[in-house]
Amino acid sequence: MSSVTEEGVTREAVTKDQMRRFLKFIHDDVVYCKYYEVIYILFHTGMRISEFCGLTMRDIDLEKRTINIDHQLQRTSKREYVIEPTKTNAGTMVIPMTNEVTEMFRAIIEDRPDYKVEKVVDGYTGFLFLDKDGMPLVAMHWEHRFNHMVSRYNEIYKIQMPNITPHVCRHTYCSNMAKAGMNPKALQYLMGHSDIGVTLNVYTHLGLIDAKEEMNRIAKLA
Repeated sequence: MSSVTEEGVTREAVTKDQMRRFLKFIHDDVVYCKYYEVIYILFHTGMRISEFCGLTMRDIDLEKRTINIDHQLQRTSKREYVIEPTKTNAGTMVIPMTNEVTEMFRAIIEDRPDYKVEKVVDGYTGFLFLDKDGMPLVAMHWEHRFNHMVSRYNEIYKIQMPNITPHVCRHTYCSNMAKAGMNPKALQYLMGHSDIGVTLNVYTHLGLIDAKEEMNRIAKLA
């Protein structure tokens, strides 16, 4: 199943069944199980990976079950770490968490080592994931991990998994919410789309898929 991206180009969003199978594989794998919470969160919040990488301990409110998204973490070509505004027009989003997403963040926070010195990037500190040098993980780290996980899955199973990236997780979430009938304005807010047209394109695309399936079903009955 494909979905329309912010650039207007179609990009694959995996089916619910593929998402479930991939998550189960990660959950049960002895090597990759440590990434399960992150992958679950990306599939169930639609966050941009740069926004996820920018999250700090202060951005997660487990009591109110909200995530504060008002910045993103990037690493420049000169390997400098910088905090940038989000792509969202409003600049700041507070998105609600489901019970399951809340528990995933709780597990991440509980497992986080107690660092003696915390790296500060443009005034932000307390990032959820740091590398061996104490620097926060950036999008590229997670993209590499996704590549390894998908490759490993496809080595094991005959029915192959399409390429899954953090961006595919985002579009899968968007497609799932649209298919479930979420109000487009609510989905626009959750996705941080500055233009409602981008959100509506997802509904149009899914409507076209549904219409094709319905036509094929009726054609078989005729």
